[in-house]
Amino acid sequence: MRIDVITLFPDLIQAFAGQGVTRRAFETGQMALTCWNPRDFAEGPYRRVDDRPFGGGPGMVMQAEPLALCLQAIREARDDDRQRAPLVYFSPIGQPLQQQAVQGFASSVDGAILLCGRYEGIDQRFIDAHVDIQISLGDFVMSGGEIAAMAWLDAVARLQPEVLNDSDSHAQDSFSPDLSGLLDCPHFTRPEVWRGVGSPPELLSGHHARIAQWRREASLRLTADQRPDLIAKARAAGLLSAADEQLLAGKK
Repeated sequence: MRIDVITLFPDLIQAFAGQGVTRRAFETGQMALTCWNPRDFAEGPYRRVDDRPFGGGPGMVMQAEPLALCLQAIREARDDDRQRAPLVYFSPIGQPLQQQAVQGFASSVDGAILLCGRYEGIDQRFIDAHVDIQISLGDFVMSGGEIAAMAWLDAVARLQPEVLNDSDSHAQDSFSPDLSGLLDCPHFTRPEVWRGVGSPPELLSGHHARIAQWRREASLRLTADQRPDLIAKARAAGLLSAADEQLLAGKK
């Protein structure tokens, strides 16, 4: 899977890709990362990529032409007459990034082109002409799209085969189909008693059925407390069993 990133800070993205467990996706060639700086496609001695917004106001706006030339070079390098990767722009107005979308990206053979904005934003004419998907990390604003791009890269890379030590790890992640889209349960490790607080006896029992039941109940309770919207979504999709509903009713 090829990933191209348009960014004014390519060293930041490249350094991130070489860290942590997800670097295996790049080391094994399952994902290939290329960063492109739009300054390399700007004119003039200062390679300027921004200008003042029409109508006045604070800040600067990224110009359309350097981005368009950069994108053209990427598509030529990718041979996109044969395959067309989506251009993903990280923006506060985008749809929140969710696990289902991450799974879709992770299984794509086309990969993606990631666009990291800066300043007050990007000339809308470029967005209208070229952007396929807008993604947000939440209802807040950052100074650029690089952190969002790194979050996307991490989430997609960890789903590649054999990137995680245990191939079943991501199947038990929060929001996964195996958990009916609910939150993962709490986790515990040694020592059994830490500063006077013990671990759940069910997890120490060695009884697989009891452990599975405890984890399901803990997942339901945690989701009901922290993200009741996910309970409603799972219920509407018919993903909750009668036993699940009894537990939730008892919790109330």
